[in-house]
Amino acid sequence: MSGLVLKLAPKERVLINGAVIENGERRTRVSILTPNANILRLRDAIHPDEAKTPVRRVCYVAQLVLSGDANPNEAKSQLLTGIEQLSQALCDHDSRRALQDASDAVLEEKFYQALKSLRLLIPREDRLLAAGADL
Repeated sequence: MSGLVLKLAPKERVLINGAVIENGERRTRVSILTPNANILRLRDAIHPDEAKTPVRRVCYVAQLVLSGDANPNEAKSQLLTGIEQLSQALCDHDSRRALQDASDAVLEEKFYQALKSLRLLIPREDRLLAAGADL
């Protein structure tokens, strides 16, 4: 048996194929057996007002696919373009690896995996933007 295992905190919410599911009072493990299910932890969701930086904007597009608010075929092109643009600015080895993983996931239409890879870049982007503000 394989698939994605979600470990949910008490009262944590998750969006699975467009349905919001809330955990009960205790920690829970849920196995998602359906391949290519669209899953988004709502605690990780980026609010539209927060999608103001390059990495967050690309993450937001992936999130829209997972929530069912964007057509995967149309979003695929936007995601690949955004990843390409990010690769022009984020040149270190770890960022390149995350961007390559995200690109591969998008090409395979594994949008959850793409979002997961892209989210790794948010702390780095925050540091770079903070350093730029200090100049």
